[in-house]
Amino acid sequence: MCQESPGATTHRRSHQIAVSDTLTFTTPGRVPFSVEFMPPRDDAAETRLWNAAEAFHDLGASFVSVTYGAGGSSRRRTLRVARQLARKPLTTLVHLTLVDHTRDELRAILRDFADQGLTNLLALRGDPPGDPLGDWVPTDGGLNYASELIDLVRSEPGCEDFDIGVASFPEGHHRARDLEEDTRHTLAKLRAGARYSITQMFFDVDHYLRLRDRLAAADPEHGAKPVIPGLIPITSLRSVRRQMELAGAALPAELERRLLRAAAGDEEANRPAVREVGIELTTTMAERLIAEGAPDLHFMTMNHPRATQEVLHNLGMAPAWGPQWGQDAVR
Repeated sequence: MCQESPGATTHRRSHQIAVSDTLTFTTPGRVPFSVEFMPPRDDAAETRLWNAAEAFHDLGASFVSVTYGAGGSSRRRTLRVARQLARKPLTTLVHLTLVDHTRDELRAILRDFADQGLTNLLALRGDPPGDPLGDWVPTDGGLNYASELIDLVRSEPGCEDFDIGVASFPEGHHRARDLEEDTRHTLAKLRAGARYSITQMFFDVDHYLRLRDRLAAADPEHGAKPVIPGLIPITSLRSVRRQMELAGAALPAELERRLLRAAAGDEEANRPAVREVGIELTTTMAERLIAEGAPDLHFMTMNHPRATQEVLHNLGMAPAWGPQWGQDAVR
């Protein structure tokens, strides 16, 4: 593992199962599935998170990931949540960004992760603070690309056991001039030592398949590494519009029309209808992704288990949920 930080305990937890290894395990479902959590900001969010973690533990998630924001408080919350998830036990993937961190701070964070046995890392550049769509400016003394973060991990004595993933973008990153440039940047991360990628959310499976094809065509060795599709079951039109805006993308026009018809001018009053469209869409996408050989389905849950569980049930991978079934969740 990484060299110990000053004052670190000499007793360490054993390493986590590598996320890349979970993709090869036999699973009771049709395909492995995994989920993304966010560190909670208040007590109510904390309760939601642990209820969701219990549910997905029982449903057999192959791994869980924990997002990361810039700043010390986000760092502390991410580490605390990841440590607790790992003790459930759940194979836990910790996100790390370059935002507002120097090279030395990143080394200290890696030592914190290593001291806790959190050896699964999603290496991200991250978005500019304040304006996610603004110009990227590296922190003084910091790094500029996620591939440099991977190089940093690989150069640290004892960090060879970190299993690293990266982000990929089915429609291309919004800062890339074209798909060719996006492909080069993604391959740079894979060549640096990442073993798989997880995509940004998308709503057209063809975009995922084209991403996978263009990576493999450009580099038959590194481009053939697993590409895990990132899915979000839509439960709110307003929320998904905002998420797509922050990602520098837009909803497909036909999907937006379907959601608007379901909302019928009053999204709050017609939220169940909007949600029904979202669950149906994600189920249809997941069916095709399974048929096309996706290695895992990664659900962005916003710390709520129900929509994801409904999709999994539709796929024959989870029990039913709902009052009509006499249960409030999987437990």
